[in-house]
Amino acid sequence: MTEVILFGLFAAVALAGAVVMLTARNPVYSAMGLLVVMFSMALFYVLLDAHFVAAVQLLVYAGAVMTLFLFVIMMIGVDKREDNAESIPFQRPITFVVAGGLAAVVVLAGYQAWVTGSDAFGTPDLVGTIETVADSLFGTWTIAFLSTVLLLTIAALGTIALALFGPTAVRETEPEEGA
Repeated sequence: MTEVILFGLFAAVALAGAVVMLTARNPVYSAMGLLVVMFSMALFYVLLDAHFVAAVQLLVYAGAVMTLFLFVIMMIGVDKREDNAESIPFQRPITFVVAGGLAAVVVLAGYQAWVTGSDAFGTPDLVGTIETVADSLFGTWTIAFLSTVLLLTIAALGTIALALFGPTAVRETEPEEGA
């Protein structure tokens, strides 16, 4: 019964965060709404006995990715006034109709049998644990994992190189024209 109460409570919190994320005019408030949704998702993973995935959700997505989002938002400048006029006619009514349809689908799906917890998968101690994730990641998917690590490292180094030595970078060691 406690799981159902926690699920209902944090489902409402996740929906509130999603509404804030979609309706906020300020991009920082929108990012904070996304952060609330990510925290709620981490609790959903805990309710499913996937504690490692919940920790990764908090560390990687709620921590690192949200820091990156906020950094980009601050870099593009949230202190500037923008035109907030809606350019697409009937955008809000269409959104409300689509949201109502999605809500109806969610309510209809709520009447179906829900399976929660790791006991539903037949292996109560092995679903979502560090051992199963590590076995899959470093056993079956080792080449793909290492290729991704290498690709992300090259992308990070390339970004740093472009920022420091790109064609638009101004070098102070170059003499000015006419000097």
